[in-house]
Amino acid sequence: MGDILIGTCSWTDKALVGSGWYPPGRRDAEGRLRHYAERFPVVEVDATYYALPSARNSLLWAERTPAGFRFDVKAFSLLTGHPTRTAALPADLRDRDTGDPGLLDEIWHRFSEALRPLREAGRLGTLLFQFPPWFAPGARAEAALHSARRRAEGWPMAVEFRHPDWWREARRDRTAALLADLDAAAVAVDMAQDLPTSIPPLTPVTSGDLAVVRFHGRSDAWGTGTKEDRFRHTYERDELMEWRPRLHSLADRAAQVHVLFNNCCADAAVRAAETMLDLMCPATHRRGATG
Repeated sequence: MGDILIGTCSWTDKALVGSGWYPPGRRDAEGRLRHYAERFPVVEVDATYYALPSARNSLLWAERTPAGFRFDVKAFSLLTGHPTRTAALPADLRDRDTGDPGLLDEIWHRFSEALRPLREAGRLGTLLFQFPPWFAPGARAEAALHSARRRAEGWPMAVEFRHPDWWREARRDRTAALLADLDAAAVAVDMAQDLPTSIPPLTPVTSGDLAVVRFHGRSDAWGTGTKEDRFRHTYERDELMEWRPRLHSLADRAAQVHVLFNNCCADAAVRAAETMLDLMCPATHRRGATG
């Protein structure tokens, strides 16, 4: 059975920092990451979606975490077809057309080079390519996926779709086959299931190396309102128990499973991750007392 690593989708979220979860004396950048890494073995880096990372941060992240810790790094917005502010681009690239494939190649080069120290230190879990809600199945989308994979050749890659048609019954086998052909891990999600945009809680495994599950909360405001509206949810133990057999099934089919909580309101995500740790073989996966 593969390892199940449980964590959250950020350790720097303002709501978490303001919640009091970090103890006095460990509220600076170094202290927060060290405190988090003593409690969880994996985290998602969300900031890289909004701005290109730096090699310096990659080095610091590696230095401040123990062997075996993993960072799943979210792809920069332009690499997944999301609207991207001009100010988020490097100054020397701001006059370029954001639809220019050459610009995407250059952005990928700088993105990947900044992460290379993290990868060389053995801390990189995967690159998370989260595609937008309007990224619907079709020839154009498939071509975009192949282009993304060509850029990221040799790098671990996970794909999350936000358009529900990718995983509807008539399409799901083809989607799984496409991701397997790309050697990309499918991202399973937990979210409210009574919305037009709801993604079903399927658990396909398209890479023998890795499976990823992201828990978005079960807010009916998904896709609307503020970030707090979209992600506000406190997981009950029974809701997480539903996933226990699914996670074991994923671990039977992949060498590693990353379970990440994205209900980032106050300390809801870390508390849900702590509960999931209690449910999933804590002696094997816990890094220490959760406090």
